[in-house]
Amino acid sequence: MSEDNPPPTQAQGSAIGSGAQSLPEQPMVQETESGQKLLQFLQRRLNLPPTLLHRWVRTGQVRINGSRCKPFARVQTGDIVRLPPFALKMAEESNATAEPQEPTDFSSGFRKADSPPLPPMIGTDGYLWAFNKPAGLPTHPGTGHEDSLSSRLATYFADAPFKPVPVHRLDKETSGVLLVAASYEALSTAQDALRSGTLSKEYVVWVQGNWPFAETQLLRHFLRKDSAQGYEKVRPAAPGEADSREALCLVSPLRVGTRQSLLLVRLLTGRTHQIRVQLAAVGHPVVGDSKYGTAPRRHVPRGASSLPAPARMIDTGKTEQLPAESLLLHALRITMPCGRIFSCLPEWTGEHALEQMPDPVHIGETPEHGGGCGAFPLAEQSATNKFLRQ
Repeated sequence: MSEDNPPPTQAQGSAIGSGAQSLPEQPMVQETESGQKLLQFLQRRLNLPPTLLHRWVRTGQVRINGSRCKPFARVQTGDIVRLPPFALKMAEESNATAEPQEPTDFSSGFRKADSPPLPPMIGTDGYLWAFNKPAGLPTHPGTGHEDSLSSRLATYFADAPFKPVPVHRLDKETSGVLLVAASYEALSTAQDALRSGTLSKEYVVWVQGNWPFAETQLLRHFLRKDSAQGYEKVRPAAPGEADSREALCLVSPLRVGTRQSLLLVRLLTGRTHQIRVQLAAVGHPVVGDSKYGTAPRRHVPRGASSLPAPARMIDTGKTEQLPAESLLLHALRITMPCGRIFSCLPEWTGEHALEQMPDPVHIGETPEHGGGCGAFPLAEQSATNKFLRQ
């Protein structure tokens, strides 16, 4: 699917509250909204303060199918939600303060002339969509940038009853597979899979230096966010340190050179900047990483053997010099619990190019890390960590 082609149109139906469309007095719950709590449904539909909506529900001014209800009751497809009559005027006034959106013809692929395009779509599975996010595009808007994947989705689907939203995030300069949910049920299901570890996320990354391990290694660290003057940075912490969280990932070498190495990484936990911080902590920062790129002195933990010369993979020799802002980290593949795979190769060129999809990282068995941090070989015992189940 090309960059200019829109995503599937099933998210569009029964739109309210945007452009020239008016609010229905008794909105019907659409398929994309089913499963939400009533308060979430009202917030997305009316764009009014949650405290106000909560009071309306509590006093019986909002009802589901004619019956009184609670704010956290779940709405289902086809439910009729009765609103107080003054809610319509309040919602229209609230929507009028926002910049009006021009209708978009999704069936023909047209969009507003000044609207940035959505990234290329990799594939779909019902209301779950996968995009190839380019480097430089943030997942969400933030300080210093308004453009983002989520804001582009909101613009494209301004009239949808449930606006498609990213299921997870990628760093601004990280490219690759990013999941978007076009229904509440798809969002809830995908996020549950992320939390349980049944959804697999793999990355390819070029790092500085000669990667010293021939076999898959477990990287284990405790990470903590530090903020100073509004600048957030993640750092390795001691086990048990306040506000620190365990970070786990599996790393396999794909191409090893004297100056740079290409690695395949499978995340077992999802921490902020996890791959970048963990690789830098073992002395191999990501190529192009200006935030964590200063490589500390590498320490090979006890029990982790260096890669012997006869076992080294083909040396890449000299690698091209890329601009400092080019972070060579790419979300390569996501495997859903059902077995569905979304994948795309990075658009790297020259010596950094990856032209063939590598095999998935083999999980193996539970690593023996003895409670320490660093890189550890996989052990022979049966897996016990929930993230290491096959």
